[in-house]
Amino acid sequence: MTANDREDTLGIARTSTVAVVGTGTMGQGIAQVALVAGHTVRLHDVAPGRAETAAGAIMARLDRLVAKGGLSAAERDAARARLHPVAELSGLADCALVIEAILEELGAKQQLFTALETVVSDDCLLATNTSSLSVTAVQGALRVPGRVVGLHFFNPAPLLPLVEVVSGFATDTAAADRAYAAVAGWGKTPVRCTDTPGFIVNRIARPFYAEAFRVYEERVADPATIDAVLRECGGFAMGPFELTDLIGQDVNEAVTRSVWTSFFQDPKFTPSLAQRRLVEAGLHGRKTGRGWYDYADGAERPLPHTAPPAEPPAHVVVEGDLGPAAELIALAREAGIEVRQVDEDRGTRFVLPGGGQLVLADGQTSMEFRDVVYFDLALDYRAATRIALSAARDTTERTRAESIGFFQALGKQVSLVGDTPGMIVARTVAMLVDLAADAVARGVASAEDIDTAMRLGVNYPLGPVEWGRRLGADWARDVLDELHQRYPTGRYAPCLALCEAAFAAVDADDGDRDTDTDDAGAKDVISS
Repeated sequence: MTANDREDTLGIARTSTVAVVGTGTMGQGIAQVALVAGHTVRLHDVAPGRAETAAGAIMARLDRLVAKGGLSAAERDAARARLHPVAELSGLADCALVIEAILEELGAKQQLFTALETVVSDDCLLATNTSSLSVTAVQGALRVPGRVVGLHFFNPAPLLPLVEVVSGFATDTAAADRAYAAVAGWGKTPVRCTDTPGFIVNRIARPFYAEAFRVYEERVADPATIDAVLRECGGFAMGPFELTDLIGQDVNEAVTRSVWTSFFQDPKFTPSLAQRRLVEAGLHGRKTGRGWYDYADGAERPLPHTAPPAEPPAHVVVEGDLGPAAELIALAREAGIEVRQVDEDRGTRFVLPGGGQLVLADGQTSMEFRDVVYFDLALDYRAATRIALSAARDTTERTRAESIGFFQALGKQVSLVGDTPGMIVARTVAMLVDLAADAVARGVASAEDIDTAMRLGVNYPLGPVEWGRRLGADWARDVLDELHQRYPTGRYAPCLALCEAAFAAVDADDGDRDTDTDDAGAKDVISS
C-alpha cells in the first residue's frame, strides 16, 4: 500500500467526488483546492447561473497558474474535465464529501444539511466552513449529526495553508479523522479543535485588536503609532488598525461581537466602541475607501510618532535580572554605553545618570512612581527597529531625554506614548498568552495546534504558547495581575491555568511559593 493509498483510506479517496455548495469567494477557493488535489468537484448554488459563473472563475485562475508555471497545461485540462456545475442538490447524490460555504446564518445552514441528508448516503461526510457559528448547532437538527464537521478554511483558500477541523458535540471521532486526513492530503495544514466560539484563531486573536483599540480609546497613541510599535517592536506582520482595514471593519467587528456574545459577554472579549462607530459610519476600511486610514487617491498615510534625537546617557546601572530585556545589556555595551550591574532582589530596572529609572512594562504606570519611564516588550530587542516608551506628566525632562537617547543609541526609533498600564506590545502578548493557556486547559486544542493555527492563520511571529514559554511562566501572570488591579473588570484577570503554571515554575525553581508579588519598592513608590 502506497502513502497515497493509506491517506485515501483515512480521508477521501482521490477517485471520490467532492461537492461545494455556495459559490462565493470562499466556495470557489475551496473547490479549487479540491480540484487541484485531483477530485471530481461539483458546484451548486441556489442562485441560477452562479455555479456556472463560479466554474468559469475557477478555470480562469487555473489559466493564470499555468501562465506562471504553477500548473501544467495538461493538469489544467484534466481539472477542467473534473469540474461540474449542477443546478439541483440531487446532482450531489454520489459525493463522498460536501462542504457548504453559504451565508453565515444558522437556519440556512440547517436547512441545507437537512435537505442534503435526503440526497447523499449516510457515509457521506458533511462539512461546514462557518467561521462564527456553532458546529454543534448546525448538526443539531440532523438525522445523522455525527458525520458533520467544521472545516474552516482561511481566505484565500488556495493560498493559505491553515484549516481548522472542528468537532461539534455530536461529531464522531471517525468523521473528524476523515476530514483531517482529507485536507492534509490536499496539501493543507489541519489543526483540530473543539466547537468553541471563534474556534482557535478567532478566539485567541481577539486581544491583538482589542488592546490596540483600547489604547487608542484612552488617547495614549494614534493608530499609526500603535501599528508601527506592534510591527517594528512586537514583530507582527501588520498592525491591528491596518489589518482590520484590510479585513473590513464590519467583518472584524462582527466576529468580535459574535465571540463576545457566545461567551455570555465575557469581559475578556468586549468589543471596541470606537470600532463600532466606524462600522456605524460606513467606514469599513479599504473596500469603502476609508476606515482607520484614508485610502482615497492622493491621501497621505499618517506617520507614527517618532521622538527627535536625544543625547544617550554615558552610563547606566542595571539592577536585578532584566528577564525578557536582558539582550539590552549587550546592545548597550556595543553602542559604547557603559553598563554597571548590581544585584538587586526588589525589581529589575536601568538606573540613568540623572537618577531616573527605565523599566520594562509590567502592568503598572509611571505616575505611581518617582521619575520612571517604561519601555515596551519586544519580540527581539536586537532586531526591533522601534521601541515605545511611556512617561508620567511629572517625569523629569532629563529622564525622558536619557531614556530616548539610550534606545536611539541602540539604533532604534523611539515612540513616546501616554502613560498606560502594560504599554502596547506587553499587554497584547500577555493577553494572547493567557487566552492560549486557557484554551489548552479547557481542551479546545493542543498547545501545538494553537501555535500552528496562530502562526499560519494570522501570521504571528510566534505561537502564543511558545511566546509564553520564552517569557517565563510567571511573566504574563504578573503583567495581567497588575493590569487587573488597574482595570478591575475581569478583563485582565489571569486564567487559572496561567496561575498554576506560574506557581509550578516557582516550585521547580526553589521549592517554595513566593506569595509577595509587590515589587513597588524597586521604583520608589510615590504613595504607599
